[in-house]
Amino acid sequence: MNKHGHLADFLQARRGRLRPEDVGLQTYGERRRVPGLRREELAMLAGISAPYYTRLEQGQSRNASPEVLDAIAGALRLDDSERAHLHALARAPKRGGLAGRPRVERITPATSALLAAFENTPAIVIGRRSDVLAWNRQGHGLFAGHLDPDSPDDPGRRPNMARLVFLDAHTRDLYTDWPAKARAVVGNLRLTAGRYPDDPLLAGLIGELTMRSPEFSAMWADHRVLPCDVADYEMRHPLVGTLTVTQQTLQSPQGNGPALVVATADPGSPSATALTLLAHVTAPREATQPREATRQRHGADIRDA
Repeated sequence: MNKHGHLADFLQARRGRLRPEDVGLQTYGERRRVPGLRREELAMLAGISAPYYTRLEQGQSRNASPEVLDAIAGALRLDDSERAHLHALARAPKRGGLAGRPRVERITPATSALLAAFENTPAIVIGRRSDVLAWNRQGHGLFAGHLDPDSPDDPGRRPNMARLVFLDAHTRDLYTDWPAKARAVVGNLRLTAGRYPDDPLLAGLIGELTMRSPEFSAMWADHRVLPCDVADYEMRHPLVGTLTVTQQTLQSPQGNGPALVVATADPGSPSATALTLLAHVTAPREATQPREATRQRHGADIRDA
């Protein structure tokens, strides 16, 4: 982040990605010092004064009206998610004392019951910083079978999906198109950072990934936002081979609680068969022992007859 803040970074990055020809401006062949739009060009497209836009981009003006922000969003050709992100960045921070340490995230009994309802479908519960708060057996087996299945129960040992995607070799190999998954993780973290700019744990996570992963650092500097709602991923699973799953994120209407991520496959497809096989190979031993004991008793009865 530069000295002017997240809003300035976002505006500069998005302005730099637009070319004059993208918005119908004539350049008449003159040499340009910047590849993207100039500030005055963006201000003209938004219908605001160039000095005001400059102050906004430099962090010298706060509390821009929703109408002005919508005009800028239109000029920048932002989609709905990007527009909402712009509004979140432009909100004036609350004044007051220092913010306390965020409370440890936990799942509610209702969320726990919902997770249990997905008995035969891989599912995990993700906190706002991408910490894994809970998973069912298939969710653990699909996304992180190499980790301790009880680790989400301990806040000090909880896996973090963003860390896994960028820093864990197993998770990196799991996704055939790893860059697509990585961009989705970064884009979602951007949205979260806009909603919670004063979260020190989130800032610490972003700082850690920036320092430890050059790929994360480059993607973060791009300022793209991307809600992780629905996406298809081809996965190379070490137990069941290659399969394609649809990852859907189910969020509360308020958007401020844990999210449930569910992985499904097309019914009757090889990927659906692979998920069924994964459920079988990750089943607890007790589930198969009674059947084995029955077979053994049945064989003994036959021998005694």
